[in-house]
Amino acid sequence: MSRDTVVAKRYAKALFEVASQEQATLEVEQDLKAVVEAIQSNKEIGVFLTTPNISDSNKMNALNGALQGKLSQSVINTVDLLVKRRRTDIFPDLLENYIKFRGESLGMADAIVYSTYPLDEKEKEAVAAEFGQVAHKTIRVNNVIDKSLLGGLKVVIGDTLYDGSISGKLARLEKSFNDKHSR
Repeated sequence: MSRDTVVAKRYAKALFEVASQEQATLEVEQDLKAVVEAIQSNKEIGVFLTTPNISDSNKMNALNGALQGKLSQSVINTVDLLVKRRRTDIFPDLLENYIKFRGESLGMADAIVYSTYPLDEKEKEAVAAEFGQVAHKTIRVNNVIDKSLLGGLKVVIGDTLYDGSISGKLARLEKSFNDKHSR
């Protein structure tokens, strides 16, 4: 785990605790998504935030003017802190970790479901129901298209991989043959 990921996780946990006390966890998540999307979709914002020639106070004055009234105060404070500490590069990891903390508090988990074609809503619901029983959580499905699978599904929940893909089964079969012949 990289140092940035560890740092982002700490900030996410602190922000989640503040948002929980304010009973605004969903609002804070939406605000963080808006900040990350703004930074990722507009290169000028990213350059502005990382330019060393612009003072932190000038950056914060510009950001406060743009963000005031649009984001919760806890998110504005977090943006302020990360700008002052020159850690604006961790916003995507911060958002990802915040979503995990919020999901865990609600008994939810995110599943990345790899398939060879886009799953329709009925298929996503079936995957969520089946893996929800396995993980004992409510599952939110994020479908990713992966043509290398040949068929079947590969599901990642947290640190656990459930590989039901044809390519995964072929790889395990090949490994078992190699293990038998190498003895």
